Amino acid sequence: MFSASVDLYDLFYASKDYRSEAARVAVIIRERNPEAISVLDVGCGTGEHARYLATDHGFEVDGIDVQPGFIRMAREKNQLGVFLCADMRNFRLNRSYDAIVCLFSSIGYVRDKKNLHSAVVAMAAHLTTRGVLIVEPWFEPGGMEHGYVTCMAVDAPGGKVCRMTHTTLERRLSRLQFEYLIGTPDGLRRESETHELGLFSREEMTAAFHEAGLLAEFESEGLIGRGLYVASSRT
Repeated sequence: MFSASVDLYDLFYASKDYRSEAARVAVIIRERNPEAISVLDVGCGTGEHARYLATDHGFEVDGIDVQPGFIRMAREKNQLGVFLCADMRNFRLNRSYDAIVCLFSSIGYVRDKKNLHSAVVAMAAHLTTRGVLIVEPWFEPGGMEHGYVTCMAVDAPGGKVCRMTHTTLERRLSRLQFEYLIGTPDGLRRESETHELGLFSREEMTAAFHEAGLLAEFESEGLIGRGLYVASSRT
């Protein structure tokens, strides 16, 4: 995952409105837990959501991600938070949080139901008593097109980058093949990477929360049209 594109990631998502998404997440957190201060961003990427949750909304934000390059970038953007390399399926931190967020479909990278359960249990274990868990899902089964192709070009320092994506579906798994063509004054360079994300139904997602001792509600629109799960303790 992202082995070829760590330093290109923010270029391709420069138009993503992290600020307004963070504002919506902040509203949800404070609706459920008005006194919330601490937030953990699971699958934090380069730290954009964390940055706005901290600077615009006053949260104390930490983060974890499995990609060391993303953690390096997140630390640069969020110097007051603690950002660590960790796997969402089995992470163990020595503290609890008033809110935990897992955004931009990062949950899809767990790939299967067993890992989904493990990830939700790990997140639930790090919530305070009144803590809220917010998860933005990947697509449900039937929500993606086999053979779908996209192409995007962006300006990069000293050149341009083109990214073409081809999607294949294999049962409950979506496989995205990324091909990059990077042009600089020194010439052209090609990079490739493959991403695999699990396709979980709403029932499977809800069951994972339930098994972790949480009651989840589903908002169909969410932040970018993929929906949003908002969960808290059943007790």
